[in-house]
Amino acid sequence: MIEALSPAAPSPADQARTLARSLDTATLATGLGEGRWPYASLVLLAVDHDASPLLLVSQLAEHTRNMLADGRVSLLLDGTVGLESRLTGPRVTLLGEAAISDEPRHRARFLARHPEAALYAGFADFAIWRLEPVRAHLVGGFGKIHWVEGAAFVGPAPPALMEAEAEIVAHMNADHAEAVDLYARVLAGREGAGWQMTGCDAEGCDLRLGGAVVRMPFAHAAQDAAGARKELVSLVQMARSAPS
Repeated sequence: MIEALSPAAPSPADQARTLARSLDTATLATGLGEGRWPYASLVLLAVDHDASPLLLVSQLAEHTRNMLADGRVSLLLDGTVGLESRLTGPRVTLLGEAAISDEPRHRARFLARHPEAALYAGFADFAIWRLEPVRAHLVGGFGKIHWVEGAAFVGPAPPALMEAEAEIVAHMNADHAEAVDLYARVLAGREGAGWQMTGCDAEGCDLRLGGAVVRMPFAHAAQDAAGARKELVSLVQMARSAPS
């Protein structure tokens, strides 16, 4: 039986988009050869401001050749890692149309999310691909199953905030490193110091330390730099008032 959502619960689209924003890897399924056999491979994942997936792949890779032949792909977004019973956790199969992107913002967002990729991102055979979401299948656990249309999956992407993102991220990392660590340690329960903010969109911000990533959701959607600042300050206040 599919569970009905209460009015206060996040919508299936919100749940699916939040999961996409929280991950930095995914399983990409493309069609192999003339028979279009399903071919699954591990890829590094970033997302644009609206949560459309971004990939950096080489033309030498099998999945890239498959996408050049047929851009219809699916992406498994797995939020079950670390759970004692993984089938109780959330996962999304996102269907989309993949195409090469020359948008500088897409490359910048991907490299901010995966700084180690800068070592090879400039090679001639590498390119950023963007997936246009067509449909998403959310499994939130046993019986929590929903289809989400692509137009509902994508989130807000205010131009003013997109333009201000690089400055916001640089400012937080340079002048408010203690606050970034507070987000990760107190609000997300993560260990370590030296967390870096890698992105800031309307619905939250992204943090990274080594191989670990954290998604910090905002209580209210930000439309511009002032709105993002208000939400970031609110997160600091929440962390400082949390029981020690």
